[in-house]
Amino acid sequence: MGVFDVVGPVMIGPSSSHTAGAARIGLMAREILDDEPVEAQLTVYGSFAKTYKGHGTDKALVAGLLGFSADDVRLRTSFDIAAQQGLKIVLSRSDDEVDHPNTVRIAMTGKTGRKMEILGVSLGGGKIEIREINKAVVALSGEEHTLITIHRDQPGIIAQATTIMAIGHINVSNMRVFRSAKNATAVMIVCTDSPVPVDMVNMIKNISAIESVITLLPL
Repeated sequence: MGVFDVVGPVMIGPSSSHTAGAARIGLMAREILDDEPVEAQLTVYGSFAKTYKGHGTDKALVAGLLGFSADDVRLRTSFDIAAQQGLKIVLSRSDDEVDHPNTVRIAMTGKTGRKMEILGVSLGGGKIEIREINKAVVALSGEEHTLITIHRDQPGIIAQATTIMAIGHINVSNMRVFRSAKNATAVMIVCTDSPVPVDMVNMIKNISAIESVITLLPL
């Protein structure tokens, strides 16, 4: 157990799970979109749906989508800033049952027309997990340098990508591959000890069948 687990994150309150965690989900969603968001549809579930106004969950999610951290004072006025920057926000509540009470689904459109959808949960103490990317079930904490590929499920893709990283002496700490079905869309999440350089990212992007490559810094 570390200090973070005891005292929690530095944040704009009132809640580490409903505010800080929500801001981090929004921020990671923005990074996964890999574009400037111009529209975001937010659907909150469970406890998020019941208490989002009082805990500022809605403001925190929007702040993250704007690129603000959990301790940024602009979190309090995030809706006004979103309107000024041309980011359209649509928020709705759902009574559907979910696995975790602090759950949000974010469907985003970027300035270039890029679309992405994530499902995120706030685990408490500011910690989060992304559990879906474009409907593919994943597990992403955002606590390490991360490279994500979205690709067609076919032989050789994983080997080619990891070979490029091995040649560049990038040490992999954890790797998982998720797919919706055989030969369908797959998501590879590779956590590394250091960031993957841009030239290697571009080489991975050029692999046949890879649709998108996203790199994330630790939150």
